[in-house]
Amino acid sequence: MKKESFEDAIPKPSNIYFKLWKAKQQIGKVAKNSKNPHFKNNYADINALTAEVEPILLEYGLLMLQPIVDGYVSTVVMDAESGESVSSSMRLPEINDPQKIGSAITYYRRYTLQSLLCLQTEDDDAQSASTHIKTQRPKMPQERFEAGLLKIEQGKLAVDTFKKAIEGYELTDVQSTALSLL
Repeated sequence: MKKESFEDAIPKPSNIYFKLWKAKQQIGKVAKNSKNPHFKNNYADINALTAEVEPILLEYGLLMLQPIVDGYVSTVVMDAESGESVSSSMRLPEINDPQKIGSAITYYRRYTLQSLLCLQTEDDDAQSASTHIKTQRPKMPQERFEAGLLKIEQGKLAVDTFKKAIEGYELTDVQSTALSLL
């Protein structure tokens, strides 16, 4: 009889919203890395946003696209498994100057992405706080912890496998005590 892993033993949702929720826990806040000389303010440029967000989305099987369709700039996040998607769009202004329309496209890409994922930005001098947010571990849900303990008790899950599976989680004092007794 093959033993189940802790992750296999616990059912979990797999829809796009669950995957986005998991990804957003890792994304944290994005640093403002560019300066607008006209308005004398800082902002996170499109390259910084995509460099921060895209690898995390891909980790959860989510594909980000930013097409221009029928005069709208969109950010679309699609679940590669289910085909589900969510999007945010903005209508482009009627501009005939290619450089100005290119600027508008870049601007709209940035804002549809920020809007879709509800991204927060920090000033450059807040990098240390941004790093802290990214390194916080998710809390271990009590139901999952108890289900893992039950699998161990039933002989369906090895203690070492359970301990390894929960390494990335922040445990409560009660969970830590229970773990130390295994």
